[in-house]
Amino acid sequence: MKKIFQKLTTPILMPYWWQDAFLALPRIICGFWLATEFGAAKFGMPWSPPDNNLHFFEVAFWFPNDVAAYGGIFKMFPSFFAWMGAFSEAVGGIFLMLGLQTRLFSFLVICTMCVAAFLQQWHNGLWAMLASLGFLWLYMYCLVLGSGRFGIDYLISKKMKNEK
Repeated sequence: MKKIFQKLTTPILMPYWWQDAFLALPRIICGFWLATEFGAAKFGMPWSPPDNNLHFFEVAFWFPNDVAAYGGIFKMFPSFFAWMGAFSEAVGGIFLMLGLQTRLFSFLVICTMCVAAFLQQWHNGLWAMLASLGFLWLYMYCLVLGSGRFGIDYLISKKMKNEK
């Protein structure tokens, strides 16, 4: 189990520190936007808009209905998928900002953005899909590379390497 955790946590490093810094910028900025702009409107966080009346980790009342409209398995378990989607945006955004468990949360965001782009926005055209596709493409890179040098994953992997 420790080997799997180590493999998931250890980032791929670029040859120069400035390359890792360059790649960290979109991860951090988009993580911030996911947590504050996209997720907080659907999921109760301390910074959620007060007029949404959301308790901590509560999903907005309207979101499960939106998810159920996608049909199939989403119609069978709308509350679960609404909670997971909102969680991946709000909490995943924080983790991605910090570079903590970058690959795991990248995977969750990728799944959420596939649903947002191809099930929610598809019929509205490409322009409506661009935000979710942008997050999808960015976090595909993070899924492969991890956090780089500028994330908590890097510090954890260094500590795990030194313990050997």
